[in-house]
Amino acid sequence: MHSDFSKIRNIGISAHIDSGKTTLTERILFYTNRIHAIHEVKGKDGVGATMDSMDLERERGITIASAATHAEWKGHFFNIIDTPGHVDFTIEVERALRVLDGAILVLCSVAGVQSQSMTVDRQMRRYNVPRIAFVNKCDRTGANPLRVKDQLREKLGHNPVLLQLPIGLEDKFEGVIDLVKMKAVYFEGPSGTQVVEKDIPADRMEEAEKAREEMLDAVSMFSDELMEAMLEERVTEDLIHAAIRKGTIELKLTPVLMGSAYKNKGIQKLLDAVVAYLPDPTEVENKAVDLDHDEKEFVIDTNLSAPTIALAFKLEDGRYGQLTYLRIYQGVLRRDEFITNTRTGKQHKIGRLVRMHADKMEEIDEAGAGDIVAMFGIECNSGDTFTDGKMNVAMTSMHVPEPVISLSIKPVDQKSEVNMAKALRRFTREDPTFRVGIDEESNETIIRGMGELHLDVYVERMKREYNAFVETSAPQVAYRETITKRADFNYTHKKQTGGAGQFGRVAGYIEPMSDSDFEFVDEIVGGVIPRQFIPSCEKGFRSMLPKGRKIGCPVVNLRVVLNDGSFHPVDSSDIAFQEAARGAFRDAYDRAQPKILEPVMKVVVEGPKEFSGAVLGTLMQRRGMIIGSTEDGLMARIEAEVPLAEMFGYSTTLRSSTQGKAEFTMEFSRYLQVPQAVADELVKKAQEKQKAQAGKK
Repeated sequence: MHSDFSKIRNIGISAHIDSGKTTLTERILFYTNRIHAIHEVKGKDGVGATMDSMDLERERGITIASAATHAEWKGHFFNIIDTPGHVDFTIEVERALRVLDGAILVLCSVAGVQSQSMTVDRQMRRYNVPRIAFVNKCDRTGANPLRVKDQLREKLGHNPVLLQLPIGLEDKFEGVIDLVKMKAVYFEGPSGTQVVEKDIPADRMEEAEKAREEMLDAVSMFSDELMEAMLEERVTEDLIHAAIRKGTIELKLTPVLMGSAYKNKGIQKLLDAVVAYLPDPTEVENKAVDLDHDEKEFVIDTNLSAPTIALAFKLEDGRYGQLTYLRIYQGVLRRDEFITNTRTGKQHKIGRLVRMHADKMEEIDEAGAGDIVAMFGIECNSGDTFTDGKMNVAMTSMHVPEPVISLSIKPVDQKSEVNMAKALRRFTREDPTFRVGIDEESNETIIRGMGELHLDVYVERMKREYNAFVETSAPQVAYRETITKRADFNYTHKKQTGGAGQFGRVAGYIEPMSDSDFEFVDEIVGGVIPRQFIPSCEKGFRSMLPKGRKIGCPVVNLRVVLNDGSFHPVDSSDIAFQEAARGAFRDAYDRAQPKILEPVMKVVVEGPKEFSGAVLGTLMQRRGMIIGSTEDGLMARIEAEVPLAEMFGYSTTLRSSTQGKAEFTMEFSRYLQVPQAVADELVKKAQEKQKAQAGKK
């Protein structure tokens, strides 16, 4: 257990896909002596990178699940989480950043700030995570780290400050000029283990002095002491470090370092920067809410002697039961002690406490505030707060994006059906963006997720890990219905079948609204509908929303105003008014000119600029609306809004029209009305489906 918090760093490594995050993590583990041989992401030796422990990750050469590890560097203890770069696995980044104190934003020296870099940056801002920018791949053809620094300012709105200059670029990349120490740094010996400092080459001295002046000007804004020292020409390294650290932790400055993880250059200096500039657990403000005092917010005290507070931020189904990753914010966790889940109120005994290293683990007896560990065999949900029972608090939860794509799956035999159920139970508990449901009409099992790759990976994992073979059918797009004009209703529900009857009359109107999904307005006066039946009316109207009358999709952006009605002293009941509301909805909905809405995605395509015309063509064919396009050196970036229904199979089309050189990311943007021709087609399909189901009955 670490009692000196100033020696702890909890950091994440985040970036756009294929920027070199996992390769960088592999080098960090090597230089901190956590591993003794370097393996590549798509290595010829078939081993694969340490942090890509899943077979699927090694085959595809991508990170799917975030992996945690720990390392030591110059007396400092690092907890490191390597996160995926693909937008489909965005929840992995989200939950990692929720519990981390700092991050390394990795950027490609050739491609610069890419679409997923922006998403990751947005997530870092959401959780106020200070970051260092590391410009990777300086050895690649077309590398230009100075341009990437400018993009940080222009595209992400950072205040980037260069702390290094490259010595050579592309195949001539040799090392970096350290602008704080004013030394040339080279990485020699096997695997770049020897960090050699030399004098700056004479032909680079003028450029280095100018860059240092710019750096000092930017950094001195955060330290009066440094500003005075500059005037008196007695600037020291410690003063510069202190100023950079202050600006970084306040999120007002982004230190920019550079190197090449693949060529083993610049990593040790990056580790030094993590120690020097990223915060320790006491320098980050974490908040919780007191559940006993109206959820009053308070700041957590990072203290070993305080009552224990820990957050479960990630779950995995391990060989020995559920593996729960925890960030401890306050107090101490010990093996064989009891902890309380504040959501359920249940007490659990900690059987095993471990420290993770990718898929390997080390048993520990205790861990304290500021640490990231895992425990076994405790059933809980992602986002649950645990305490030692002395406090009833909850940590603020993380942002979970809504799934945008769904797929129908069907097991091929009885054995697969049992295994599929087990797999789905596990996956939904582990991943909040992966949802499972049963379609009431077709009785099909529907899985929903963040993209095609997201669902592909889970289907493949069902087969490999659970022997569950399933058939998948075309993804269903999450259409919505809404109304376009006001429609009045005045509906009476009467039923007389011997004994007590049913009677309820409701009157009012429905109208479109734009700022929320549904609103019920009660304008009843004079008791024409007794107060106890008003909730019944609302319940009846709400029960009609999940299934619109046009194509059977959920109804949104609708307001119901109830302003009149009547009741019978004997025959009126809860059920009667619910039925009256349903009848009123059916009556008014068709007259309110319903329309169909479709999810529209923000699509960003990046690739060589000679393929811009071809890319524009592929987007226009898919009813895409081009928002803008920019050219940056040899690369082009095209942004468009495209209906999700048109995006299935786009990756194949894009690859074939750009010789496999372009890539795209997409995320949900908004709902828009579908064109009339598409609406007619959807209505026709919905009617055919109804007929087919009626025929089966």
